[in-house]
Amino acid sequence: MGGEQGYFGERVAARYDDVSWSMFDPALLAATAAFLEETAAGGAALEFAIGTGRVAVPLAQRGMKVVGIDSSEAMLRRLHEKDAGIEAVAGDMATTRVDGEFSLVYLVFNTIFNLTTQEGQVACFENAARHLRPGGRFVIEARVPELQRLPLGQTVLPWRADPGGMSYYVYDVVTQRLSGQHYHFHDGQVEASPTEMRYAWPAELDLMARLAGMRLEHRWAGWEREPFTNLSPSHVSVYIKTS
Repeated sequence: MGGEQGYFGERVAARYDDVSWSMFDPALLAATAAFLEETAAGGAALEFAIGTGRVAVPLAQRGMKVVGIDSSEAMLRRLHEKDAGIEAVAGDMATTRVDGEFSLVYLVFNTIFNLTTQEGQVACFENAARHLRPGGRFVIEARVPELQRLPLGQTVLPWRADPGGMSYYVYDVVTQRLSGQHYHFHDGQVEASPTEMRYAWPAELDLMARLAGMRLEHRWAGWEREPFTNLSPSHVSVYIKTS
């Protein structure tokens, strides 16, 4: 993925597609691929944090040229097992350059938050803009920080609990840091996978885009272009390169 090589190493990569099964829902992937294909308008796409190819492979199957960057070589090995024709390089999505000019750069499923400093997130927007042709678009999918669910003084928010494992997040509302603890149950054993993130509000992402020579064109609550409201738990934001 895009930020924490330690977290997305061999152990996580080996089971990533299995524990992330809900992200592989055919209807979700179809809507995601259709949205991105339309946004690319016939041009090539670059995926930041391409991972195992959850989104890139369906796009390539539609005939699109897709290139990727990912910090985890273990994840990239899984991608190439699925589709050896997708060009992907190991690197940091905030700084790594690939050849070519793209009509679409995209970054999905909260991965912008894997960059754990504001400087890194700003650099990611700047790197996206450098890869885009004039009028090209940068698409980000991210959750809206869930601070409304935190009572005054509470910092821990449960996220997942099912037979396969459990997860919770610890929020620091001063630094905007989000410490995640994921526990996976397998063959009677518990595997712990900690991760660190930095959350950002949609308005902060909009400012990062402006600093990089882009502006917000659309914001939706999901890939089906549902209206974004004050109750939306996540957003799909489209930024257009203006300079």
